[in-house]
Formats: sequence, structure tokens, C-alpha cells
Amino acid sequence: MKILLSKVFIADETSPYNQSVQDIFIQNGIIKNISANINENADEIISGENLIVTQGWVDIFSHFNEPGFEYKETIQSGSQSALVGGFTNVFLLPNTNPTVSTKAQIEFIKNKTNNNIVTVFPIGAATKNIEGKDLAEMYDMHNSGAIAFSDGLSPLQTSGLLLKALQYVKAFNGTIIQMPIDKSIATHGLMNEGITSTQIGLAGLPAIAEEIIIKRDIDLLNYTNSKLHITGVSTAKSIELISEAKKQGLQITCSVTPYHLFFCDEDLKDYDTNLKVNPPLRTKENVLALREAVVAGRVDCIASHHLPQDIDSKICEFEAAKNGMIGLQTSFNAVNEILPQLTPQQLSNIFSLNARKIFGLTNASININAKADITVFTKKEETILTKENNRSLSVNSPFFNQILKGKVVAVMNNNLFKKL
Repeated sequence: MKILLSKVFIADETSPYNQSVQDIFIQNGIIKNISANINENADEIISGENLIVTQGWVDIFSHFNEPGFEYKETIQSGSQSALVGGFTNVFLLPNTNPTVSTKAQIEFIKNKTNNNIVTVFPIGAATKNIEGKDLAEMYDMHNSGAIAFSDGLSPLQTSGLLLKALQYVKAFNGTIIQMPIDKSIATHGLMNEGITSTQIGLAGLPAIAEEIIIKRDIDLLNYTNSKLHITGVSTAKSIELISEAKKQGLQITCSVTPYHLFFCDEDLKDYDTNLKVNPPLRTKENVLALREAVVAGRVDCIASHHLPQDIDSKICEFEAAKNGMIGLQTSFNAVNEILPQLTPQQLSNIFSLNARKIFGLTNASININAKADITVFTKKEETILTKENNRSLSVNSPFFNQILKGKVVAVMNNNLFKKL
């Protein structure tokens, strides 16, 4: 198949064509030519104003629920959501049934997704069956294709066990991913502890439950000299702690979710269960601090935390509702809407390049004779998520029927192309 991208702005700091407007000719999944004007017959021509091309986007924290919870999402439906959202690479959480805590489970996911347009990378469980008691066979899972290790939605609570996990993955330069949640603090918290939680009468979950676990994890990282990624960071203090650890030379990185940038705890006054997430939505002050951190480059990645829930888990009393929202289709649009000042290069970094560096993915530099793993998008047009164009099996999103800036135009990966 022959693809011609006409007059696209290349945002890829690894490419010799970075920050220039070029034509890109792709044949059979390989970039054959890049120049100002290309006259080639093509099966598909992508053209338009203000088009930007980057290396294919990477999401590092998504739940596709398979095996065990296919009524919420499947690998196929989740991959379709990722595709429409502009992602060509997605890391899958191990919180399935059975959990992804063995070599066989890693291979099951890899074999099920071979040669798809969206490359799926399973995250291996750090502990057996995600029970937080004994380490899983991470070395075997690594050899079978696990991209990183985490207990996902159940972050490691025991200091000694996390210490062992950090030491274990050093043998193969692996990375531990942690959500910053101390489950022993405010066990029954439903939202951020503060003025709003008091006003609307919901039990609060204080910011210290996040910050104290980050402090601990940084101390353990310092002791082990291993690699740690903290995802779902939601407070200004958390960003400060991680930034300081980076200055000290520790191998620590972090990601924030689009919804922690977009919403604050005041948005929960209508008890919208779609906004019930963990870590919870924080105060306006924290939201503004997160936004500033993204713009300043102190946040490494945007992580969707795509977490599908069935209707019964959301259409219920707030106290009974489960945490999470779907987010792959709206991640870019939400970030672009709330932070329009981000440059194409900044978007390239937080949606693709940084994740590739942190987790050792193949560099898909936009260059002649390179494999085409690309996302084409524009910051200018608009996108609306509707029940009709939603590709997830679940509908737990606050973004339905909301106009958001930005549009994904096309993606290509593994010699497969999709115009959107």
C-alpha cells in the first residue's frame, strides 16, 4: 500500500526533518521518501491545513479487561478505542482474571494481538495474583514480552516487597509502575478531602495519602538505584517531590491523566459518578499546578488511565460506584483543549517520545527507510465523543457530547493504515 502525507509538520526530535513541513511517502509500511514536494501515485493521500505528524502515540496505563471481564472491554474493542484516539502502542494493566502474573498470561496477550495496527504491551504483575504478598516471576514475564511491572490498580503497599521488586527488575533494567495510593489512609474516602467534600457530604481522601507513598517510594528507589514510574500524580506536592528526586539523579519518571488536568473536586457537586476516580480529582490549585508542570516539561507522559466500567457500576449511588473512566479516545483532545499552548514538539514528547525512552520501546524516527509508526493530527479542528462513535464497550466518560479541540486524522503501524 502506498500512502502520501502532503505538507505535514514533522514534530520528532529524533528526525533530521524535525520542525519542518514536508511530504512523506510510505510504501508497504516503510518511509521511502521525505521532501518538500513528492509526485508519486498513492492509494491514500492525506492532506489538509495544519497537519502534524509524530511518532505513534504511546499510552502506558490502560485496562482492556481481557481475560475475565470482557463485558466491560475486550482487547479488540480497547484497541479500536486506542486507534481512534491516535495511539499505536498501549500498555495493558494486569488486573484481569486470571491476573497477568505468569509467562503464559503474557504470551496469551502477545499472541492475541500480533501484527495489529495497535501494538499491545502487557504489564506484568509485580506480585503473584496481585495479592501483594510474594513477588511474581518477573524475569520469565520479561523474557516473554512484559514491558514493565506493576500491580496496577492495587499498588504495592508493603515497603519490603516494593524494595525487593525494585531490586529484582535491575537484573534486566526493568521498570516498576506505581499508582500513588496509601490504602491505609482514609480507607473509605470517596473524593478529595477538602471544602467541597465537606459541603456535599462525601468522605474525603486526603492528598497526604498520595504524597506519603511517593516519599516512601522515592526513598526505596534511592536505596536500590532502580527505575520507577509513578502514574496518576494528582497534587502539586507530588510533582515537587518527583522533580526533586530527578534533580538528585534518581531514575524516576511520572505521568498525569487528562482528567486530573481537566476537572477538579468542585466538578463533583452534581455527584457525577463518571468523575469518581482514584487518585481522586483534586482542588483547583492542584489542577493549575499540574497544568503548569506539563507545560514546563516536569511531567514525562500523559497516561489515559482508560478504565471501563459497566453501567451497573456507574449508574448507582456515588458511594457504591466504582472508580475510573474510559479515556483513550479523548486523551489528546482533553489535553489540547485545556492546554492549547502546548507546541507540537511538546505533544510529541508527552504522548510518544518520553514513553518510548522510559520503557525502551523501539525508536520510530520519522526518517527515510524507517518503519512507519506514526500519528497524524491537527490541533485546530474539533472532535465530539458520542455514543455512536464511541469504540469502547463501556460508556463511563464525562466527555460525551462535549466539543474538544484537536482531531486525529490518521495512524499507521505494522504496515497497517487507518484514515479517521
